[in-house]
Amino acid sequence: MATTVRRAVLTLPAAPLGPENPLPALRTLDEAHTVDERARRKLPSDMARQIGYEPLRTPLPVRILDGYGRERRETDFDAIVIENDRLRATVLPGLGGRVHSLHHKPTGRELVYRNPVSQPACFALNGAWFSGGIEWNIGATGHTTLSCAPVHAALVPAPDGGEMLRLWEWERLRDLPFQVDLWLPDGSDFLYVGARIRNPHERTAPVYWWSNIAVEEDEGTRVLAPAESAWHFGYERRLREVPVPVAEPGGTDHTYPTRAEFPADYFYEVPGGARKWIASLDARGTGLVHTSTDTLRGRKLFLWGTGRGGRNWQRWLTEPGTPGYAEIQAGLARTQLEHIPLEAEGELSWLEAYGPLTADPEAVHADDWDRARTEVTERLEAVLPRADVDAAYRAWLPYADAEPGERLAAGSGWGALEVLRAGYKLPGTPFEESTLGEEQEPWVELLTTGMLPVPDTAVPPGPTLVAPHWRDMLETALDEPLTEYHLGVAQWHAGDLAQAVRSWERGLRRATSRWPLLRCLAVADQQGGHPGLAADHYAAAFDSLYEESGSRGPREKGTGGTDDSADDGADGGAEGGGRAAWTAATAALGREAIPALLAVDRTAEARGVWDRLPPEVRRRGAFRFAEAQLLLAEGEKAAARAVFDAGFEVPDLREGAETLGEVWAALTDDPLPDAYEFRMRPKG
Repeated sequence: MATTVRRAVLTLPAAPLGPENPLPALRTLDEAHTVDERARRKLPSDMARQIGYEPLRTPLPVRILDGYGRERRETDFDAIVIENDRLRATVLPGLGGRVHSLHHKPTGRELVYRNPVSQPACFALNGAWFSGGIEWNIGATGHTTLSCAPVHAALVPAPDGGEMLRLWEWERLRDLPFQVDLWLPDGSDFLYVGARIRNPHERTAPVYWWSNIAVEEDEGTRVLAPAESAWHFGYERRLREVPVPVAEPGGTDHTYPTRAEFPADYFYEVPGGARKWIASLDARGTGLVHTSTDTLRGRKLFLWGTGRGGRNWQRWLTEPGTPGYAEIQAGLARTQLEHIPLEAEGELSWLEAYGPLTADPEAVHADDWDRARTEVTERLEAVLPRADVDAAYRAWLPYADAEPGERLAAGSGWGALEVLRAGYKLPGTPFEESTLGEEQEPWVELLTTGMLPVPDTAVPPGPTLVAPHWRDMLETALDEPLTEYHLGVAQWHAGDLAQAVRSWERGLRRATSRWPLLRCLAVADQQGGHPGLAADHYAAAFDSLYEESGSRGPREKGTGGTDDSADDGADGGAEGGGRAAWTAATAALGREAIPALLAVDRTAEARGVWDRLPPEVRRRGAFRFAEAQLLLAEGEKAAARAVFDAGFEVPDLREGAETLGEVWAALTDDPLPDAYEFRMRPKG
């Protein structure tokens, strides 16, 4: 059959994402992938320099996604299917362009781990992320903020005369447009992917990219790459070079993901002139291989391990009875802890290929590592020569600028706003004014009139743009309280903390809606080492929000049933005025205020915040946990233990979080129940 690209619908049990968190993300989520400063001094100079190059201060301007629960219902997802007589790839444009499935038709094998559910969990830089398939991680160290966001999609001509699928979007952490072109040449066993990142600015920009492939694992699965050593990162925030395949004398062979106890990353040190590839093969020597042009130099294995924490995370991300998985990855740098510079008005591009591989199982699983990797190298060269990949890249490059034809999906309007502002010419990735929406409207008005619109009624503020050009516009705009709020957020993001505080204080003097400014000042107090002042500002912020939102709905639902996710309902437009937005604001602010008050022993005030939360919010797992912390602070250990015994789940428990175990240890010397064990590193 000729290669086809068509629309489809994929139905999965899915937990709704819920509304965005309306509080600006003034700090990163507790990102586990950082390196201790002392350990960094022992690394190669180029690696240490790139680890220290432009680390992410905050996820701004992106908002946190933490409004999801764990109750799933059958949900239809728009899909795009690319198919020839050998392979069928299913892409989800509404979820970051994730390749959900890569099916090899002659053997009936699924080449990637295909998650049977869509269950968000707090792994992305802005919270919600889900496991499975092939994802395109761009922006900064971690899972992209686009994990659960829509991207633009369209048909474009393919190099072989057929059609290919183009995905594109504006990556907002670094303000960079990117594209991913996917096509299947007729009769090919390999999915080709051409990728490009462009820097349209007059300044150098930090760049990050890792293609992340989830693959099924069992006791016979082995991951192979053309390397004799790897950089090991194991959530103790240390990065060290270890031999492959056995990292420690007398240790286990980490190229078998099920043999490790704790989660870990292994970034393979692939020699400069060697072909770039990584493969996951089963006991029979069959599985998936990924290769690329040399620009994509890094290769990585992530494994969950067999300890309680790793097993629980795997179960958390899917449904019972689903096989385990590992991740094999390919990136622009040696490790995911690094960012690389992209010069002004420059671009980076490369080509990847994904397909099946069958090798001699005796050689693949040999104790002799040289024999094992040589076998895969030779088998890959036989089925897809390195020269063919380089030729496919050269053939694709002229098509990278081809204008999209039939539109298959729409992404956000943020790219259109940037093109409207600066007049960028970006052949092949049009960001059309027709994609501008409600969230962009206030910023279009700022751009055209020099003023942000002031809402007629008090509503939770919309998202803030923080790039230097928008900050400059805010500084010259009329100094309304809402403008001062947004200006302070942009200044905070730029690292000008003192000026941010001054902007928020100026806004507070004339604001009728005070809680957004008070909350920002509370975070500033925490960052400045003033927990008492932070508690004052949090208490005042919650009082203000409670009074302001009282007539707008959060408490009107009474005691009606709900799941762990935030309520459905209109979001009220760009400045988020619907009931769901007010409930989200109350929940988000309450969740920050309670621990801030407990930190300075103001337990009664923390209880007062809890008591004023809407009943449907108090029933969520995160707030059941907060209740246990409150009871512990009140000296009610038995009641706090009863909360644990009754059972709860924190849907947005953060990767690497150990808080459940810490609170349990303060309650009892009993072993932590399995349901609450998510530790990703050894104790001590």
